[in-house]
Amino acid sequence: MAIRAIHLEAVSDLTSQGFIPAFKRFVARRGHCAHIWSDNRTNFKRTSRELWQLFQTEKLNISSDIADWLAKNHTEWYFILPYAPNFGRLWEAGVKSTKYHLKRIIGNSTLTFEEITIVLAQIEACLNSRPISQLRDHPDDPCPLTPGHFLIGEPLIMVPDANYETKNVHKWSYQIPEPKIGDIVLVKEDNLPPAKWLYGIIVERHPGLDNITRVVNLRCGINIFKRLVSKLCILPVTD
Repeated sequence: MAIRAIHLEAVSDLTSQGFIPAFKRFVARRGHCAHIWSDNRTNFKRTSRELWQLFQTEKLNISSDIADWLAKNHTEWYFILPYAPNFGRLWEAGVKSTKYHLKRIIGNSTLTFEEITIVLAQIEACLNSRPISQLRDHPDDPCPLTPGHFLIGEPLIMVPDANYETKNVHKWSYQIPEPKIGDIVLVKEDNLPPAKWLYGIIVERHPGLDNITRVVNLRCGINIFKRLVSKLCILPVTD
């Protein structure tokens, strides 16, 4: 993730049986993965449980050497907060770029499994050729570093850029008021009109390392659950 390299795999279906072979191919080609971060898709959570059950079962049935090796190479699986895609913004950016190229290449065409595998491999090579270091105008300057340099030691596909000058990106940012314990809020739901959103009361805050609260615990009736602050509408309360 530090070099933002992308690995794309086509799967036959969105089940744990379809994901596990793809994960095995990933490990065989890229090496062991000590930590996995993913969203809360049901096939990912089901796969995590199956991998752990397989690990526990095999640990009892095989020799101690292999059991020790499995213990040392056990993969830790982390899931981000539900309804919080911005917590996975690094891989979501890769998903967005992949979808952009898929729409341009495929359009309304229908591809076979082999064809979609080839297309994904070509998109992967293109995305792993994006520069991660500064681009220079002089032709004698060395090529910029790309994720491909870290994967195979050389660039995969060098896509020329019409303009190498950096451009200033202006973003409109504003500070959201810090939520307080006891605030009454509305919980945003994408599939419901605002008139049907739930009421809740903030009972606990979870500030980050920068001391900014992005996640809170809410009490809605007798239930308590976590939500992003960006998914809440804090209601004004007059004293």
